[in-house]
Amino acid sequence: MKKISEHISYKEATYSNTATRLNIENIPNESQLANMQAIAENVFEPLREWAAAPIKITSFFRSRALNNVFGAKNSAHMDGSAIDFDDTLGKKKNAQMFHYIKDNLEFDTLIWEFGTDKNPDWVHVSYYPDRENRQRVLRAVKINNQTHYQPYEKKEV
Repeated sequence: MKKISEHISYKEATYSNTATRLNIENIPNESQLANMQAIAENVFEPLREWAAAPIKITSFFRSRALNNVFGAKNSAHMDGSAIDFDDTLGKKKNAQMFHYIKDNLEFDTLIWEFGTDKNPDWVHVSYYPDRENRQRVLRAVKINNQTHYQPYEKKEV
């Protein structure tokens, strides 16, 4: 397989520096691959079209072995149902992409990942093709060096 969707290659969706460094296999099964295609078509591609520019994916599929190195215990990345991305090209800020998804697309969980009140460090979004998506919007924050997820509230800056 060469493509997950029009703008996501299989290599990009499964690549991980950590997996390469630690020699961890990161290959999705058919079900995970179907989930990857669903989130790509229903969330990433509409976002990409709106942004009218490439968007850097920082994490997509993670095998259980890879996720055990640094991911959340029940991470949707292991199902192929989550994408993390970061504006590295300067076309749209992470905050703009976060709000576009929140206001226009169906998703399960959308997370403003750390950063400032003006812009998250990156954006996490999950989507499930075979169940009702919750439209849950959260903000990741560090409290006593532990990650906590709180309901997202837009702060005036």
